Amino acid sequence: MSTTDTDLGFTRAEVCCVAVAECFRGDGERLANPIGTIPMIGGRLARATFEPHLVMTDGLAGFTSETLPPGTDPYGVGADGHLAVLATMEAWNPYPQMFTVLWNGRRHVMMGASQIDRFGNQNLACIGSWAQPKSQLLGFRGAPGNTINHTTSYWVPSHSPKVFVEQVDVVSGVGYDRAAALGPAGSRFHEIRRVVTDLAVLDFETPEHRMRLRSVHPGVSVDDVVAATGFELVIEGDVPTTREPTPEELQLIREVIDPKGLRATEVKI
Repeated sequence: MSTTDTDLGFTRAEVCCVAVAECFRGDGERLANPIGTIPMIGGRLARATFEPHLVMTDGLAGFTSETLPPGTDPYGVGADGHLAVLATMEAWNPYPQMFTVLWNGRRHVMMGASQIDRFGNQNLACIGSWAQPKSQLLGFRGAPGNTINHTTSYWVPSHSPKVFVEQVDVVSGVGYDRAAALGPAGSRFHEIRRVVTDLAVLDFETPEHRMRLRSVHPGVSVDDVVAATGFELVIEGDVPTTREPTPEELQLIREVIDPKGLRATEVKI
């Protein structure tokens, strides 16, 4: 497959962008905080189409009304040579103010996951023993507070048994089993909505909140996903195919949101 086109008329990366957008469907006037290239494209695609009331950050300290491409600096030099804001700011969002939004459940963040287990426990901190890790990763990066205080989804650009593990080495993001053990304080706002990967979309919409295979991307089989997962997934009947991008969505992705094609740096097919 080409990174710019396929026999189907779209790439796997573009399917992933749409799958990410769908994670934010129904959020309404809520802060969407997708982290990463494809998450950012997907979040901005949702706002540009079916969720116009989403509040989007500029990646720095403001909420903007424009659909900005990833990597766009909204602050620059104007025609007069002075510092200018190149996007319409809806509100100023200094760092301390973010916690006001975070703590009341009015935020939906999409983070990455170096490891994730069947109940949605996520690891971003290290691989191996906490006392003497094999690899030091990003750290906890606010994941405990995110997962307890508001909706969280995950983006995994390379679905493999090394990521989808029986037990994470360190718990950064809190999964359903640990949130339940904390009682009302742990479950009040806790929601792990979706996990989007380069192969599939997964959720936790099962009685025990175990990870379920929600859909497989075009060209991917259920067996492909099972082989790339290090634990048993919940699979119910015939698993549907992740929906394809519409012509309008493809136009927005290619010409407005990601004209430089940065999506192909995360998913190359």
